[in-house]
Amino acid sequence: MLDLTKLARQMQGLSQHLSQEAVASRQRLELAQQHLKKAYECQQEVMERQKKWRDRILFANATPLEPLNTRIDIPVPPKVHTVIATDGSQIAPNHHEIAYCYLLNIGRVVLHYGQNRYPIMDSLPEVFYRPEDLYMSRQWGIKTEEWMSYRRTSSEATVLAELAISQFKIEAPLETEDKGTREGNNSLFATKIPALAMVDGSLIYWFLEQLPIDARDRILPPILEAWSQMRAAQIPLMGYLSASRNVEGVNFLRLLACPHPAPDCVSYCPNQLEKVPCKVFEPLRDTALWTTQLTPGQRGPLWRSNNRILELYADQTIYFCHVHVGTEIARIEVPAWVAENTAMFDQALGLMLAQVQKGCGYPVAIAEAHNQAVVRGGDRTRFFALLEKQMIKAGLRNVGTSYKEARKRGSIA
Repeated sequence: MLDLTKLARQMQGLSQHLSQEAVASRQRLELAQQHLKKAYECQQEVMERQKKWRDRILFANATPLEPLNTRIDIPVPPKVHTVIATDGSQIAPNHHEIAYCYLLNIGRVVLHYGQNRYPIMDSLPEVFYRPEDLYMSRQWGIKTEEWMSYRRTSSEATVLAELAISQFKIEAPLETEDKGTREGNNSLFATKIPALAMVDGSLIYWFLEQLPIDARDRILPPILEAWSQMRAAQIPLMGYLSASRNVEGVNFLRLLACPHPAPDCVSYCPNQLEKVPCKVFEPLRDTALWTTQLTPGQRGPLWRSNNRILELYADQTIYFCHVHVGTEIARIEVPAWVAENTAMFDQALGLMLAQVQKGCGYPVAIAEAHNQAVVRGGDRTRFFALLEKQMIKAGLRNVGTSYKEARKRGSIA
């Protein structure tokens, strides 16, 4: 039980610290704005330095593909469209439960606007109990709980592609279309209705960098294959990041703040854990800077992420931009094939902004996918009750939780 009386004594010190941090944050923001203004004037020169020394730079930084003073109003989306989203949740394995297993639950949502069609709002549960599912990851030194979350990420992408494609796949070309039009529809897909596939969070899976190659090959290829299927169906994919903590854009400005003849971190600042002279904005985030640059309904310049893990993405590297959605600055990520198709990209941004407005500050499709996926306390209890019933039916004896777990669920107080 939390003792609020003892906690209250610490609040005064916390409030004073936050007040001092707010002042320092304003100073960092003003400094970043000054460097951004300088970068407007010499953007091409900075980009050339970035390209020349990219293998010697030790901090994550992105490359702007448009002028840094780009401000583009997001277009109004068409009234008739479809939005698809998935999100996942899980029940982690626990040795104190009646059986050592884990469950993944992928929430699925399809919302049709202006089409007089019923939405899809459900979830796909899958239980993992075989030894190869529970203990495979240990050969790579990965805990089962961590491996479970990686499997969930892969499943979210796979289910999203299957769901998106199923909404637009047709058995045969429409009779009213001529031969040329049918060939243009890619034979199997009719995506005349504007559509958008959304996921919660980043499309850059940073955790893959620490994984052994064999483990990575079980997670990333299914994701890229799912993206390729959506690419073939011409259904744009988008990752929506709320309250993003990324600093790739601000780190581009660090190339201006570098006091050395060249941004050669390996030679001049090999230990990045220490305070280095170009870290004049830390811990300022990209969203804090773009809050001062954008008005509601606008996007900033398009960037290409240079994270090393993206070398494994082949031609599906990740681009991003920042959008003022009215309530916050959101980081929007898309694969290269979406960003390079201007019409598709602009329409996808319009559909995204409409989702935020319908969801009162957050995309309604992603929020509903989360609600479908989340495993609540009652769901967890019913899951293990069902499992217990099946185990008893199979003739197993002494089925039950450990004494520790049973004792924690009750109290003498």
